[in-house]
Amino acid sequence: MIRAVLASILLLQAIHAAPPYEPAWASAQPRRVIQHTDISGASLVKAVEALQPGDRLEIAAGTYSIERMWDLRLRGSAEAPIWIVAAKDAQVIITRPDDKQNVINIGQSGPVDYLCVRGIEFTGGSHGMRIGHCNELWIDQCHIHHTGAVCLSANSADSSHLFLTRNHLHHGSGHGEGMYLGGNNASYIMSESVIALNHIHDCGGSQGDGIEVKQGSWGNLIAENHVHDTQYPCITVYGTAGKPVNIIERNLCYRSGDHVMQVQGEAIVRNNVLVSGKSSGFGSTDHQGKTTNLQVVHNTIVNTGHAFSGGSWNAREGMVLANNIIYSKDSNALHFANGREGVTITGNIVLGSGPKDGCHLGRSLEQDLPGLTWDAVRHDAAPAPEAPFLHAAKEYLLPADIHGAARTTLTSGAVAR
Repeated sequence: MIRAVLASILLLQAIHAAPPYEPAWASAQPRRVIQHTDISGASLVKAVEALQPGDRLEIAAGTYSIERMWDLRLRGSAEAPIWIVAAKDAQVIITRPDDKQNVINIGQSGPVDYLCVRGIEFTGGSHGMRIGHCNELWIDQCHIHHTGAVCLSANSADSSHLFLTRNHLHHGSGHGEGMYLGGNNASYIMSESVIALNHIHDCGGSQGDGIEVKQGSWGNLIAENHVHDTQYPCITVYGTAGKPVNIIERNLCYRSGDHVMQVQGEAIVRNNVLVSGKSSGFGSTDHQGKTTNLQVVHNTIVNTGHAFSGGSWNAREGMVLANNIIYSKDSNALHFANGREGVTITGNIVLGSGPKDGCHLGRSLEQDLPGLTWDAVRHDAAPAPEAPFLHAAKEYLLPADIHGAARTTLTSGAVAR
């Protein structure tokens, strides 16, 4: 057991040390640059379909309406990726006249490899962007909003090595997710992908998760996303069915009509700030798989109701709750509805009702976290200099905090001091 814990800590440190947000081929230079200036949708589709490995298509400013079902099938290589980008300082908007089709499909009818789509706005249609049979796909700095269904989905085929970075997603309809990744009940799996630095908000519809990673998807990194004002959890991650764990780190999430973050299991959850959820700040329970092998380390979790809720943590393998700040205004800091046998609880700072084993007491939110409010109007989780947070367990101490600053003291929570 000790050996397994040490191995997990080494894994935490090794993954944190890598700068993994861009694909290995990000610096590849184009072999040919094509300037596209005809603002008709049909002309744009024709230009995209003609791209060859190494081509970079730079699209002029304008609104391009696509009236047909549009499915990209482009195959580059690591040495010669294909680039579809907005021209410098150009606002490129791609839309369609109705919601009978998605605005754009990538790899629905065949494989796509080594493709980057950057700096383009997608709006209207059904799904804003639907990703299918894709490997080494980079969607970067795109704006996807006011769609008839989910803003971005990868739930209709297995996909791997997706890089979804620096995008702005909001106001989807239908189920309403910002990102829907992997298929329900592991029908399709997303693996070894990066979802980082995205701003996702105002997710409603009938569900409305910000980022949802479905059961069976594995080896993914969900990092440094800013997600808020969602109907379902800001971030929902299921289990991996025994495959390598997902890493969920350095995200800022607040104001959810459900749990702020919900993670079934088989994950490392570290250095996140989670504030103001109707159900709880962090929730974990069986759902399409059993909760197991879940480490929740160095997070700051603040909620009016339950702060932490582990409904299926009792007598499960590999359950760790360590070095977190967990504050509840009116309910339980720690809530284990079905018990907590075998759970490692250490180095946490708590405020509220519930068990206090492995915990130290905070004073008040206003005294300890003055830049943060219960309703998340303010969400700066930096601790006050005199806050009683110097109780982190050394064996679970992370080398850096949510901002990448080195931890030089045994400070619990997401932000070091």
